[in-house]
Order: sequence, then C-alpha cells, then structure tokens
Amino acid sequence: MLEAKLHDGSTIDVEVHGAGPTVLLPVDPRPVEGEQAEEMRKWGADPALGRSLIDGLSDAFRVVAFDYQGHVMAVPKPGTLTPANVAADLLAVADATGAERFAYYGYSWLALSGLQLAIRTDRLSALVMGGFPPYGGPYAEMLAVTRASHEMAKQPKVPQGPVEPGDWSSAGMSATEDQTMQFVTLYEALQDFDDRAVRLTCPRLCFAGSADEIHYDEQWGGTHVSIGGPLVKHRAELTELGWDVEVLDGLDHMGAMLAENALPILRPWLERALR
Repeated sequence: MLEAKLHDGSTIDVEVHGAGPTVLLPVDPRPVEGEQAEEMRKWGADPALGRSLIDGLSDAFRVVAFDYQGHVMAVPKPGTLTPANVAADLLAVADATGAERFAYYGYSWLALSGLQLAIRTDRLSALVMGGFPPYGGPYAEMLAVTRASHEMAKQPKVPQGPVEPGDWSSAGMSATEDQTMQFVTLYEALQDFDDRAVRLTCPRLCFAGSADEIHYDEQWGGTHVSIGGPLVKHRAELTELGWDVEVLDGLDHMGAMLAENALPILRPWLERALR
C-alpha cells in the first residue's frame, strides 16, 4: 500500500495492480459491504465497481487505484477543491507510484477532473472521460445543483422514503455542509472554463449513455443536467478535435458506469491507445 500527500496535507491510500502501461483509476478498490452496499444497489450502482474495473484491466495494464471520491467525502475540502488542486492531487498520486507517464479514466465529476488534469500536464498518455461531456459540458447546471445541495445540507435532515433508481432529487440529502460546499467551490471555479476551446494531443475517448439526462425537481431549481445529449449533439465537433466518441444506447448515468458496460469500451480502446 502506498500513500500520496494531497494539496491540503491529507493523505490517500493508493494500490497498484498488474504490470504494463500505467492507468490511473480513481475508484475504491475495496468492495462496499453491508447496509451501504444495499443502498448503492437501490440506486443501480455496483458496490464492487472499483474491484471489477481493476480486475478487468490489471492483466494488461499497471492499474493505480485510489478512492478519491471517498477521500473527499471523508476529508472534505470546502474551500480548496478547485480544478487546479484536484489536478495537483492526481499528479501527486502518479508521483507516489513513480509514474512519469500515465493514462487516466474518470467517470462523472472525476471525468471532468481528468480534463482539468489534461490541460495542466504533458504527462498524460491517454484520457478517458465517462459520464461527462468534454465539449458543451453542463457546468452552469451543476453549479445550480451543488448550490441547492449545499443549502439543503444546512437544513434538519428529513427521513426519506424508498429510493427509486434515477430519482436524483433524493440524492445527497444526508451530505454535510462541508461535503457539499467543496463541490460548490469546484463548479464555481469552472464557470469561466471554455471546454470548446480545449485542444489536446494525447489519445482521448469520451462515452456516456444516451439516456443520461438527469432531471431534478423544484427544490433543486428544476435543473436538467444533460450528459448524453452533448455527445450526440457535438459528435462531429468532438471527432474533428480528435476525440473518439461512444454513446451507449438506452443507458442512464448509473448504467453506463457499470463495469459490464464500461469495460467493453474502455479496455480495447486503451489497448489501442497505449500500444
């Protein structure tokens, strides 16, 4: 087990599996168990997602696994989770494993973190963004959602009814003020970011489900976060900019994240990109 020191002085555990070209994978290598696992399954998530991805890649690649999502929830960074600091944290993980060159795969906000990393370093051998578009991304919409989440975190917690898969309006209701504020900080810092002006040179892939359209109810401002839509709408522009684009028919945000759907795209593409 290795440790990397992050921008706020905290440390994160890092595991290395396999041999070959290095791939940074911000996932939890330990399957979630117990009540938390059951709650994840209600949302359509896989409690063993990280382990499944590691197992699906580590026979061909040197997989560097670290639970960045879990870390920032356990050690919130309400005033410092900026794009530059996130990129610095990812580089710190690479440094801790001795990886001068590395590929990166992230999903959802960890995908946009990969884009922020890519514009700040020349060390990337390949970039894969899942569940967040690299062109025409919903940065304003995500700021609205995170601000609403932060306001709700200030209120007394109200018991929730049964979770329905895809009901994003009931998500994040148990998060704390510091946990939610760090994502407000992140998206506030991204409001002037023009992803349409980004020009990268490393091999790059983006994918999302065609049904990845997240609708929040009025307590969240009635916000619509479109993830799959921009990939369909801007496929030609993305292709011209050198992106490989995959749209997974009928899958939503949680579905496209599952290893059984992501690995058939991710692994062969990495094999081609890193050969």
